[in-house]
Amino acid sequence: MAELATIARPYAEALFKATPVAEQAAWLEQAQALWVVARDPQLQDFADNPKVTQEQVFDVIAGAAKVALAPAVANFLRTVLENGRLAALPLMVEQYQSLVQARQGVSEAHIVSAFPISDAQVAEILGPLSTRFGRQLTAKVEVNPDLIGGVRVAVGDEVLDTSVKARLERMKSALLA
Repeated sequence: MAELATIARPYAEALFKATPVAEQAAWLEQAQALWVVARDPQLQDFADNPKVTQEQVFDVIAGAAKVALAPAVANFLRTVLENGRLAALPLMVEQYQSLVQARQGVSEAHIVSAFPISDAQVAEILGPLSTRFGRQLTAKVEVNPDLIGGVRVAVGDEVLDTSVKARLERMKSALLA
């Protein structure tokens, strides 16, 4: 996974640098449409077929994206295909989205909870975190019963883990030390 992230970073940064501020919302929408299409396993199989040309793959992706691609976004997709980096396209789009959000002063908080949480609970979690990080946060929520209870929140590189599982691990370490 780290290798794909390393491959994706320069592509995401290049698209970000080419994005006019006035068009970033439209380009982000187009990139997200590409993300949805590029994650499809059937598309990956189609693209890996040696009898299929890059232009055919481009046409399928552009058609399935269901949004008109700006010329620069279309060129970005062509470059990705020419360099054989279709597998990294979803990560490129995620990194591009992070760059656009950072420009807007917004970051994504990845919340992992042991149980499903309501929108009100998400807002209750995000309030203090927005203050702590000094920027607006959007939430991506995931449920993982292995946490037993509590939540784990990741904002960028920083992780705040208040889960029961993490507390038990800290207790275990303290008892074994």
